[in-house]
Amino acid sequence: MSHYRGLQGEPVMFRGHNGDQGEAYYARPIGSGKYPGVVVIHHLPGWDEWIIEVVRKFAHHGYAAISPHLYFREGSDSPDDIGARVRAAGGVADAQIMGDVAGAMAYLRAQHNANGKVGAIGFCSGGRHCYLAACTLSGIDAAVDCWGGNVIVDNPKDLNDKRPVAPIDLTEKLSCPLLGIFGNDDVNPTADQVNRTEAVLKRLGKNYEFHRYNGAGHAFFNTSRDAYRPEQALDGWKKVFAFFERRLAASATPIAAE
Repeated sequence: MSHYRGLQGEPVMFRGHNGDQGEAYYARPIGSGKYPGVVVIHHLPGWDEWIIEVVRKFAHHGYAAISPHLYFREGSDSPDDIGARVRAAGGVADAQIMGDVAGAMAYLRAQHNANGKVGAIGFCSGGRHCYLAACTLSGIDAAVDCWGGNVIVDNPKDLNDKRPVAPIDLTEKLSCPLLGIFGNDDVNPTADQVNRTEAVLKRLGKNYEFHRYNGAGHAFFNTSRDAYRPEQALDGWKKVFAFFERRLAASATPIAAE
């Protein structure tokens, strides 16, 4: 995949779950051509600066990327304040987030520069949501779970009306290739949970690849956190872009600015 020096990024409106209209951040390369799409599913802290940087990173690498603000129904306070409220309320219902992800996918495919392929990537809780989306939504061509916790639920009491099913129990319905990126020092998911997830994927004959990193814990891609690990993150991003390049059939070439 070529790198693009020019890109355009801006907030846009998209139609999500139940037709609700909310805000998303959308970025694409500047230039003629058709680009694969990527939905960036944000982490539990929310639709923050680092997530916006991730969207722009994908545009730099030749993708039209969008991150829906999954908490837009909670108001327009700072990401930290909204994230704290959402966390205190026990998160957002899986059905609502799946509806918003589906809406973001539809937004990408409706753009004139779309090549028709759409991948999804999620971080932390977004990794879990990405795994869930790959098992329940149609039209995802490739999915990347970055250290998604609670894919496996060991205590049935952790299931509720918002999260009625453990994603691992839906693995048989996984409909696209899956990439997993994990730190071996993480506690959610633990190395054992990653092993057990892989065992299910292998038993069901799913198309997947997992990469695990020593000396890294949760959120080790995130440059705004103490958990950031430059060496491991650099290799992890290489794995992500190689995976999407293979799966999303990107062939766009920037010719001239529009």
